[in-house]
Amino acid sequence: MNTHYQVLIIGGGTGGIMTASMLLKKLPGTSVGIIDPADKHYYQAAWTLVGGGTFNFKDTAKDMKDMIPKGAHWIKDFAVSFDPEKNSVSTKVSGDVTYDYLVVSPGLVMEPSMIEGLPEALEKGIVCSNYIDPEYTWKMIKSFQGGNALFVQPSTPIKCGGAPQKIAYLAADHFRKTGLNKKSNVVLTLPGSVIFGVKEIKETLEKVVHRYNINLKTSYTPVKIDPNEKTITFKFTGPVEHGCMVNADLKIQEQVVGESMVTIPFDFLHIAPPQAAPKFIRESPFVNEAGWMDVDINTLKSKKYNNVFGIGDVAALPTAKTGAAIRKQVPVILDQIISTLKNTQASGKIYEGYSSCPLVTGYGKMVLAEFDYTNKFMPDPKLKQMLVFDSSKEHWRLWMLKKHILPYLYWNKMMKGEEVEQAFLKKALYLNEMEAVYFDLEQVVSDWMYLDWIMHLFSHCVFMHLFSHSVFIQY
Repeated sequence: MNTHYQVLIIGGGTGGIMTASMLLKKLPGTSVGIIDPADKHYYQAAWTLVGGGTFNFKDTAKDMKDMIPKGAHWIKDFAVSFDPEKNSVSTKVSGDVTYDYLVVSPGLVMEPSMIEGLPEALEKGIVCSNYIDPEYTWKMIKSFQGGNALFVQPSTPIKCGGAPQKIAYLAADHFRKTGLNKKSNVVLTLPGSVIFGVKEIKETLEKVVHRYNINLKTSYTPVKIDPNEKTITFKFTGPVEHGCMVNADLKIQEQVVGESMVTIPFDFLHIAPPQAAPKFIRESPFVNEAGWMDVDINTLKSKKYNNVFGIGDVAALPTAKTGAAIRKQVPVILDQIISTLKNTQASGKIYEGYSSCPLVTGYGKMVLAEFDYTNKFMPDPKLKQMLVFDSSKEHWRLWMLKKHILPYLYWNKMMKGEEVEQAFLKKALYLNEMEAVYFDLEQVVSDWMYLDWIMHLFSHCVFMHLFSHSVFIQY
């Protein structure tokens, strides 16, 4: 086994595989090593849809051996510690591996122990989580018979911060279609003070919450779950008015305990577990006080070591932890690495915090939040070619993008180190949506409240007819 690489990558997830693939396309012959012990690579962005019963879990997984790009060497092992002064990484069984450049992208880990009672509740199947077992989430949604259905987000950073909301909206839509909404209380709890940080998206989501009659609780931080009594306790962190924290919501049997604690009984509970950087990262010399990879927010270079970069969920960046963010981060670090390897001038690319959150708001509906470090809404102009002119509003074509196009682009473009370009998007749109029109028609027009969407479907067919000829010529 090689013990030295020009570029050594920690992690075979989205960031690691995209970095290796793109690097080897741009600079063939570079010696690249990838350290990761996993047998499987997952497209976790689809797990919300799995939890909503509208995506096959098997289609979110591929063997890791099939993901490693040609020319890269897979070190199937655990990274355990770093010695950046010697440009060295220690592994569990493979010894020390050295590098010229190190890319740290191991993702994050679930830390359910940060909430008292959560590990036991998960083990007993009292609560569910798309982050752990999305198939079990769907099983619990289908078996729900009414009462309090809680959807809870922790106070720690999490991957895809909108995911706890997405499954709440899908479940609420399912309850409405099955008639369970008449005897159910859907409660969405968030640790922050607003439902979403981007103004345009926030306004749409507030309307979605109203449509489903969701009880939105902000400034609620989960601290304890009692799996036997089926109750969850929150610490209220919002402003106190007139000496009173909150008024107990009798409809959901909410109880105020002491000055800042609130307890709610549940019949169904979905939770995003607290999350953190992996232990070997938290104990490394690369992290900040909060335990995340400390990097320059624009260059993604370690603040301490010039030949070390951090990308993806592990990086301490003031933006959402998503695969879309990684897609913009990888070219930035490769610009710096490749220019040095080739002894040329870097182009000066910087990362400005771009991230994207496809917020599913029901079956056949989605809004697409794209934003930067300043929370400025910045929709992709290419969406207009899908006849989506305002992606802050719900649209069924965005649902098609989420369910059919994005998975295809992930496996066939991002993980192959290729750019997601406009021409390819047109082809993917045609080839995937033609099947999707038939596949999702029942969901999109499942009741006559969606009569206007039938007209959208008609316009879509006209749109596809106009583009089909040119698309096939290009093939």
